[in-house]
Amino acid sequence: MRFKFGMAGVFALVTAVVAQDQGLVKFTSETNLVVVDLYARDKSGKMITDLKRDDFTILEDGKPQKISVFEIQKLEGDLLPPIAEQPRTLIDRSAPAPKPAIAPKPAVQPASGPIRYQDRRLIALFFDFASMPPEDQIRARDAAVKFLQKQMTASDLVSIMVYGASLKVVEDFTDDRDRLISTIKRFQTGMASEMASSGDTGSASEGDDTGAFVADETEFNIFNTDQKLAALESAAHKLAAFPEKKALVYISSGLSKTGVENQAQLRSTVNAAVRANVSFYPIDATGLVAEAPSGNASVASPRGTGVFSGSSQRGRSDSRMDQQETLVTLAADTGGKALLDNNDLSLGIAQAQRDIKSYYIIGYYSTNGAKDGRFRRIEVKVSSKTLDAKLDYRKGYYADKIFQKFNSTDKERQLQEALTLGDPVSDLPLAIEIDHFRIARDRYFVPVAVKIPGSAVQLAKKGARESVELDFIGQVRDKAGKLVTAVRDGITVKLDEAAAAQLGRRSFQYDTGVTLSPGDYTLRFLARENISGKMGTFETKFTVPDVNLEQRKLKLSSVVWSSQREKLSAAVGAADRNRKEVANHPLINDGEKLVPSVTRVFRRDQNLYVYLEVYDPAIDPAQKTPKVTAALTLYQGARKAFESNPVQVTRLAPNRPNVLPMEFQAPLSKLSGGVYTAQVNVVDDLGGKFAFPRNTLFVLP
Repeated sequence: MRFKFGMAGVFALVTAVVAQDQGLVKFTSETNLVVVDLYARDKSGKMITDLKRDDFTILEDGKPQKISVFEIQKLEGDLLPPIAEQPRTLIDRSAPAPKPAIAPKPAVQPASGPIRYQDRRLIALFFDFASMPPEDQIRARDAAVKFLQKQMTASDLVSIMVYGASLKVVEDFTDDRDRLISTIKRFQTGMASEMASSGDTGSASEGDDTGAFVADETEFNIFNTDQKLAALESAAHKLAAFPEKKALVYISSGLSKTGVENQAQLRSTVNAAVRANVSFYPIDATGLVAEAPSGNASVASPRGTGVFSGSSQRGRSDSRMDQQETLVTLAADTGGKALLDNNDLSLGIAQAQRDIKSYYIIGYYSTNGAKDGRFRRIEVKVSSKTLDAKLDYRKGYYADKIFQKFNSTDKERQLQEALTLGDPVSDLPLAIEIDHFRIARDRYFVPVAVKIPGSAVQLAKKGARESVELDFIGQVRDKAGKLVTAVRDGITVKLDEAAAAQLGRRSFQYDTGVTLSPGDYTLRFLARENISGKMGTFETKFTVPDVNLEQRKLKLSSVVWSSQREKLSAAVGAADRNRKEVANHPLINDGEKLVPSVTRVFRRDQNLYVYLEVYDPAIDPAQKTPKVTAALTLYQGARKAFESNPVQVTRLAPNRPNVLPMEFQAPLSKLSGGVYTAQVNVVDDLGGKFAFPRNTLFVLP
């Protein structure tokens, strides 16, 4: 019998069961050891460190559990002698690593439980270089070195993780300050950027990258907050192997948003951290920002009256707060603290150090063996009636979940349960775009496009063709949480040998649509690939605006950005569709469908298609037609990279009253790679109204 570490603070006990059938030995595994890190304080707030196993009673969902693991972690706060700053010298990378300046305490593996580091404080420094410009990278590096030189204590063990295009553990937990400082100083300034598709922080020999999170090398790695949250979730899974309390210090320049955020991935990351006894301590490496109303020298001067009205400055401030919002959520939901708007970044690391004081590690084998993914509530009490102790611990965890292939009834039930679980499934990456088009005065058609990277899908070979079965289920709820409508589809995708060979560089896209009235909604969507059983959940809030209320500006639909027109007959898989629904679909014309670019990433050999609708344009009484002029402009920074010739549109949609469809096409071959701001300039010449919708696009080099 031995212990094998499983996922997220719940460990697997491996046992052997002898089966007499044909003399075979059958091995089974159960994941049922739950570890709880607990702080006990007296009335004055002082830590209590003399409690015994019999002093505690632990319950799961109200049922008593037997304590099988019990340890006390006594952490000291004695600072190590400061290390004097050495003059910068060239580093010989081929030289062997320096010897530890401090002899580490031996790891302890007591018989009572899986404790690895006795009386040690575990701090993981996570550098998100993909989000930090060079100046922030310098501040982050200097802050980490300052902490190691002047603030590290004898109880601290520090690990270093980095994220560029992939997650790497470049240093495992150690108290060798010289080695840690040397590793951090080897980081190259400017090694990654916010739009980086590749990046590295060292060779594989410098650290452990076994089972590391690797971002999908497609357009899913651009404009995608999910990739960074998934990297944090992967880091939490790595740290789950240690039952001790862990602090993950996440150093970044904030988590930018795309407009359609996957709340399910955020919740999955938080749940993984809670199960792993990991607290996030995010640090915004931007520091304290104070700038003139027109912005600093790193940005182009704004146009118009925004400088004088304050709208430009408010916009930049709102953008920074929006990036920090996710950092605050990660910290609050995992028991950590976020350091924002402070130039001394080392204070954030020191805060994580101060928060982890002496604590107890209590473990029990849950009597509930169901792997249903449901929340299990934990309650810990002090048995002694004379002791008034305040206990601080995690109040519960999500059980493991197994969604295997069953018969059709069981598969449908499992799909429904997966959609409603509080702990979302994130094995299958998803990206979603939600648009809106008016079809009546108070009704809107809301198309939903779901994109899945082909590299994440497993195919089954049948003869010369390969196929995969995909299940889709979604729910739309209103602001009060009431179910408004639902979507359910099952699609079989068949690919020939040539298409299957290119699957790693292509994606699957599923389109559906619902009809809604104006209002605020929440979409929760789940996709399942039925070969391996992998599933992914996407949850986001969206608004269907009432364009009829707009009086000053033009009434517009969503703007769809695309690089592909596809014949409906060419789809590799399709669900049954109502012919009338297809005929009235805004993105379908003459048997061809405009496929939205969910990730807004384009190649230079593609054309850019832009589609939008103008509602209730002014009509010329003599000609009985509208007169709307529009043009497409692409900006790269402050430079105008492309501008189309103005086009005047005068023809209304034949089957939809008061709807003026507009479409542009622009070649991308003459553009250089990089980020662009795309703007459509729409002017109603008769009505004297205008609008300038914008979006951000990325052109691959």
